[in-house]
Amino acid sequence: MDNVSIASELPLRTELYSNHALTVFTDHRSPVDIAKDVACLKSAQGDDLPFMVMDAGRVMAQMAEWRRLLPRVEPFYAVKCNNDPVLMRLLADQGAGFDCASKGEIDQILEHGLAPPEKIIYANPCKTRNYIKHAARCQVNMMTFDCEDELHKVKSFHPHAQMILRIAVSDPTAQCPLNIKFGCDPIQAGPALLAAAAELSVDVVGISFHVGSGCNDPTAYAVAIGHARRLFDLGDSLGHQMTILDLGGGYPGHPTENITFPQIAGVINGALDEYFPEVGYNAVRVIGEPGRFFASAAFTLVTNVIAKTKVPASRITQNEHDATTDGFMYYLNDGVYGSFNCILYDHNRPTGRPLFERPEDTDASRQTWAALWGPTCDGLDQITSKCRLRRLNEGDWVAWDNMGAYTCAAGSEFNGFPRPNIYYFIADKEWQALREQSLSSPDGQEDEIRSVASSFSSCSGFDSAFGDEYDNFVY
Repeated sequence: MDNVSIASELPLRTELYSNHALTVFTDHRSPVDIAKDVACLKSAQGDDLPFMVMDAGRVMAQMAEWRRLLPRVEPFYAVKCNNDPVLMRLLADQGAGFDCASKGEIDQILEHGLAPPEKIIYANPCKTRNYIKHAARCQVNMMTFDCEDELHKVKSFHPHAQMILRIAVSDPTAQCPLNIKFGCDPIQAGPALLAAAAELSVDVVGISFHVGSGCNDPTAYAVAIGHARRLFDLGDSLGHQMTILDLGGGYPGHPTENITFPQIAGVINGALDEYFPEVGYNAVRVIGEPGRFFASAAFTLVTNVIAKTKVPASRITQNEHDATTDGFMYYLNDGVYGSFNCILYDHNRPTGRPLFERPEDTDASRQTWAALWGPTCDGLDQITSKCRLRRLNEGDWVAWDNMGAYTCAAGSEFNGFPRPNIYYFIADKEWQALREQSLSSPDGQEDEIRSVASSFSSCSGFDSAFGDEYDNFVY
């Protein structure tokens, strides 16, 4: 087990935010530093359950980056990516709208006062009749479609809907291509559907597309915006009032080896200037549906080694030349039925590392072949089939960065293993800025933000700052 001590910096106080404790520090601290402190407290109390730490300041920084690089595009956060209540309150308090795909997601936004109906887009081209009726009752009018059958349903159950035609233009190299399931052909089917909507007297107000979640080729945005311009002109000629351009998602939550957000933003801004210049088209409202852009990097997952088995390294590498070398299979307390469902559903390959660094972490000669497994009894529950790690012991902690997108949202408690608890933290300067934004917002709810603990004295001890079993720091 890791033998380490808690960092010296104490929390300044704990605030209640969206009915969850948010720990405030004097200065910004890294998620890894926070994770180390939490892991120490948990280990001292015999608690080896997995956990996440959420950097609220990172979400605020992402919003600032979005507005700086895409000033014309309103973010409508994709709820399906991660519906954590603190994350969504953070986004709401900074003026985000929400992209919902179901009745449940719409209700979560409205019941918690995160946004008014006009800041919700029901961005699921295939909706049940009851869900359409529910959207009508809630006055959620913006919704997408990609076929004529959907127009007939909407005409019957939501006559005041403002429909947005979804076209199929995607990046085939995206992490999760969506073109195979949704979107109509922009050249043949798109014009026909606009004409059909006009004939049915169903209002179409814009065009949407989604190049694929985790885009790798930004030129797909330019192609799609070009198609949208032509369909806008056709829609206007048919009597539709075309005012909304929805750029969908695909924005990376952290730089990858293939693409960065500034590269995507550059292509989008160039295409908007060409096809929808602000002069002459200032009535067009441009929105986007970012998910992982806001969620991914804000969350760090920490798992515990609950068991290990020494095996011939050849069992891991599938190379007979490694038969005389030791390898290790480590069993962690979170897996593909929990946070690592992103491996199956999001085509993601998370990379873990020991939370508490040692010199051998960077010394290849002191590393061994390893396979990482989840805790369930299913052989499918493998996190990493082959990697190089220093030798770990039962009770050691393993950290995983960029674990906020398509992880906890789809996690289960299969085999009785609980989902990780989440610890939220923020720097005091960021907290003050957030509080001002929230209370100045038309939808700001002062009772959502209040202090639940006075400043802690330096003599109280870090664990006391978190309260009994650090409850003030969690949830």
